[in-house]
Amino acid sequence: MADNITTVPVKGWAWDIATDIYFPPGFDESKVYPTIVSAHPTGSCKAQTSGNIYGKALAEAGYVVAAFDASFQGDSGGDPRSVEDPGFRTSDFSFVIDHLVTLPYVDADNIGVLAICGGAGYAVAATKIDRRIKALGTVVGSNVGRLMREGFSEYNPMGMLEAIAAQRTAEARGQAQVINDLLPPSIEAAEQAGVTDIDVLEATDYYKTDRGQAPGGKTSFNFGRQAALADWDAYDRVEVFLTQPLCVVIGDKPGAFASQRLGMELFGRAASKDKQLVVVEGASHYDLYDQPGPTGEALESLVPFFGKHLS
Repeated sequence: MADNITTVPVKGWAWDIATDIYFPPGFDESKVYPTIVSAHPTGSCKAQTSGNIYGKALAEAGYVVAAFDASFQGDSGGDPRSVEDPGFRTSDFSFVIDHLVTLPYVDADNIGVLAICGGAGYAVAATKIDRRIKALGTVVGSNVGRLMREGFSEYNPMGMLEAIAAQRTAEARGQAQVINDLLPPSIEAAEQAGVTDIDVLEATDYYKTDRGQAPGGKTSFNFGRQAALADWDAYDRVEVFLTQPLCVVIGDKPGAFASQRLGMELFGRAASKDKQLVVVEGASHYDLYDQPGPTGEALESLVPFFGKHLS
């Protein structure tokens, strides 16, 4: 264990899910700790905000925290690479929990989930069906399926599905896969292309510079494997199945990734009897990834939220 972190392989479908486990100060393996699974954004990895910001902070607050790379991404297995499949991404949570409940220092009755951006949509889907998850916190949560039908497909999901079908046929006949980067290569390139949206510009600043860049954070979609997202919705039947306590953290600056709108929708629709909406004033989507003021304010709500529900 280095710096209170250890990396373990978690058995998934047919490959390992790379997971960083963060330990609280003074960790004692003979004791039992409430535990939080931390999930990264779409196209990100565990080395970024889910681990180095929120994972670290929650561990310092007394939790064991498991930050994992999604299947097909980062250091996790799965081929082809850069696949963003909602079925696999949702099931990753349960595989990580399967591993955690075998650890003697994990309180199997007090496991929560914290997820950021697109990872939060998958966390919602996982929390609906895995009752071992006792509390859910989302930070600038998004619903990638909804975005796929909207801006990601240029509001033409059927046209996108036709193009994906053609790409799958081409790959089956020996042509190369198409891996699309979701972002411009640099702020300068974005500005030259006329990009003005705050989310796209700040995402580029986070993922394409030393601010947040990490080897596993590819910010890419495998186009030929993108179809499942077009027919998926993270919020499907949350009025029935999302009953666990819920804390939704958003900023008040709207952008193209719609976390403000989608976070308020989740808060309003969830069946959770104990739920809270936290709006961090003056914060954008990416401020809540790593900026000390906004992330600190988010944690001021998340830490007592988990403290209340993971006793």
